[in-house]
Amino acid sequence: MSCFLGIDTSNYTTSASVYDSESGKMIYRKKLLPVKKGECGLRQSDAVFHHVQQLPDIVDDLFREFDQKITAIGVSIRPRDVEGSYMPCFTVGSAAARILSSVMKVPLYTFSHQCGHIAAAVYSAGCMDLIDKSFYAFHVSGGTTEALLVKPDKERIFDVTLAAKTLDLNAGQLIDRVGVMLGLSFPCGAQLEKLAAGYQGKINARPTIKDGNCCLSGIENICRREFDKGSSEEYISALCLKYVEASISAMCDCLIEKQGQLPVIFAGGVMSDRIIKDHLQKKYNSYFAMPDYSTDNASGTALLCCLKHSMIYKV
Repeated sequence: MSCFLGIDTSNYTTSASVYDSESGKMIYRKKLLPVKKGECGLRQSDAVFHHVQQLPDIVDDLFREFDQKITAIGVSIRPRDVEGSYMPCFTVGSAAARILSSVMKVPLYTFSHQCGHIAAAVYSAGCMDLIDKSFYAFHVSGGTTEALLVKPDKERIFDVTLAAKTLDLNAGQLIDRVGVMLGLSFPCGAQLEKLAAGYQGKINARPTIKDGNCCLSGIENICRREFDKGSSEEYISALCLKYVEASISAMCDCLIEKQGQLPVIFAGGVMSDRIIKDHLQKKYNSYFAMPDYSTDNASGTALLCCLKHSMIYKV
């Protein structure tokens, strides 16, 4: 039995996972960072502090269920695999992984948070065969709204090329800003989805797309005007989510038109929204991460660790 530990300390979630390569089973623990009511996020210094407090408990809880020997450790050390990609919160997981690697005397492999999201989506959607193929991946969250061309890579598992992106707000930022405006608690995605489900009318969302990239800040202004007019919370929530859905759909259409038809997989916290997911899944026959694997988690990092170790040692 070969078991691989993954650690991820992202902007809003502390998480650790163990992947058993023999059974294909994943065990994980995660905890959101605390954000005060009425606020839309955390300063990086606060995020680092909370990860330092939460990670020992997360790992301790994980190993109460798991007591096998760890073969190797994987950790997210940066948001994306591009030059200059850096966020202080990832240093907490990186430091912990280095210590554990030294104490356990096992290899340590580093990855980007984005590649972890892609791997978690591939694993939970049951489409592991995509690892050896080219495909499109949408990473849509509070920190990222990007369309990616993913190809297999012998060194990094995934060779990721940016194909399109948001030109202003990220989709998760938009959803959280609209949610906080409505008095919801951060993060607001699940609550906004629940409110939106209560609206039964039609919404004609016309996204702003520039050369395949999306613009989302105008949607916040539209929602705020409706709020100031006294429109219902249900309508404003549905309006916000339908615009996000239309924007992602338009980006995907442009991508397929420019670069051809390939499998499409959606990852990131925003992609756990049922309203958005149902539309995109029907339109593109696409793959989606399961909800627990859509939001930030270390499971994809644990899987990448296994794949990397297998490449190096020809397991």
